[in-house]
Amino acid sequence: MDISSGLFFFLICFVCLSQTANGVIMEKLAYKKICADKDCSYVMSLAKALDDYVASDCRYINLRRGHLIYVYSKLKPVEGAGVFWFGSVYGDRYVDQMGVIGYFPRNYVNETHIFQKKTVEIPTTVSAVSSFFA
Repeated sequence: MDISSGLFFFLICFVCLSQTANGVIMEKLAYKKICADKDCSYVMSLAKALDDYVASDCRYINLRRGHLIYVYSKLKPVEGAGVFWFGSVYGDRYVDQMGVIGYFPRNYVNETHIFQKKTVEIPTTVSAVSSFFA
């Protein structure tokens, strides 16, 4: 096989294997949230996981009993919906210290320390970066 046919074969394989990614439209979890500041960039509180929780989709994070979670926002529930908080989870092992962000159900954690008592209520938004988490 010469170089031109090898490049052609590579190109065909690349085109066949690469598919366009279509996003899945997910329903908003809430229309308003409570944060420590208008950008939701400050930690509101620290929570500890009471039980294990397995995330149902990419918006949520897995929790293991004993994990510490830094809470950045609290969704105001829509009628009939569960109450979810948004935060960053850290594990016990060094490899788990990277911090994974996402939503988790409020009833799986115990809020152990409040850093910001003063809060603001802001609408949730959808943007290119936050479409999974808004």
